[in-house]
Amino acid sequence: MAHDTHVLDRPPEGASADWTIPQNWQAYTAEEHATWDKLYARQAKLLPGRASKAYLNGLDALRLSESGIPNFEELSERLMKLTGWQVVAVPGLVPDNVFFDHMANRRFVAGNFIRRPDQLDYIQEPDVFHDVFGHVPMLADPVFADYLAAYGRGGNRALELGALKQLGRLYWYTVEFGLVREEGDLRIYGAGIVSSFAESVFALESDSPNRIGFDLKRVMRTDYRIDDFQQNYFVIPSYAELLRATVETDFAPLYDEILGQPDIPIAEILPGDEVITRGTQEYANSKR
Repeated sequence: MAHDTHVLDRPPEGASADWTIPQNWQAYTAEEHATWDKLYARQAKLLPGRASKAYLNGLDALRLSESGIPNFEELSERLMKLTGWQVVAVPGLVPDNVFFDHMANRRFVAGNFIRRPDQLDYIQEPDVFHDVFGHVPMLADPVFADYLAAYGRGGNRALELGALKQLGRLYWYTVEFGLVREEGDLRIYGAGIVSSFAESVFALESDSPNRIGFDLKRVMRTDYRIDDFQQNYFVIPSYAELLRATVETDFAPLYDEILGQPDIPIAEILPGDEVITRGTQEYANSKR
């Protein structure tokens, strides 16, 4: 995900002008492939009945169950046939305009390193498991793939209008930590949830978080935290509705309105909210 600050202001040595680097798939060690397999096996047992059908279908269509860290070239070939997207390796966090440009052009940027075996449960910087296992299956869904491309197109406009923080909240509460209604039940699709063993259960089963019906303006005003489980989850009715709300909205006047209003504290419930579950906030001050 895009970040407000970056250590680097130009592509590092070995990177292309667009910040992409070779995945260098042949350099992965047996231990690194084994780490992927362990993480995959753990989530594969957990996600049926919890993850969205779109996510699970993408997992199958892209053949991510094959052993070892996926080869981005082979993965991109499958993905391109489905939705026109590809996966490209980058050397960590990239500048916001680079991130948005890749996304607008249906290139998903992914880190090519994998966490250490002692980091299975949580890693602060997104690794190849978070980026590929978490994000890429949803890119096999045509509607969600269109949403993410639209988000990329809107990103540079948000930069110009000084509203990056507000647009970033939309990414956080949908692409990273979104829930969706499917056949009357809540399902997970956000990459930060589906790639996390603990949060895959917490997001659906814990009494702690609020679960609130999605509203674009509400989401873009709502704070979030990055160091613990979520205190709020926003629930979309469908991917088609998420796409519609994004492409049919003129964001410039929306930003003008939002930027003149105070941010909404993370756990606050507003009178107009569609409250699906009101959380106890029991875990609001815990650490992972």
